Amino acid sequence: MDRGLIAFNAVFLRSGAGYLGFIEELPGVNAHGRTLEEARANLKRLAAVVFDEERQQAEALIEGKDFVRETFTVPFPPA
Repeated sequence: MDRGLIAFNAVFLRSGAGYLGFIEELPGVNAHGRTLEEARANLKRLAAVVFDEERQQAEALIEGKDFVRETFTVPFPPA
C-alpha cells in the first residue's frame, strides 16, 4: 500500500521538566521531552505508531468481508 503524508497541528507547552506536546486533531496522542526537539520527535513517533495500530485493527475487522475502501479529503480549516 502506498503511503502518503498528512499534516496535523502540534502544540507544545513548556513544563517544568521540558515540553509536553499534543496533536490537536488526534485526541489522546501526546508526548513529552526534555527539549522541544525531543518532544517533537517523540510526538511524531507516537502518531506513526497510533496510525499503524489503527490500520492493523481495521485490517483484522474487515478480513474476509466484502468491503469498499475509499480515500477522502476534508477541507482544513473547516469553514
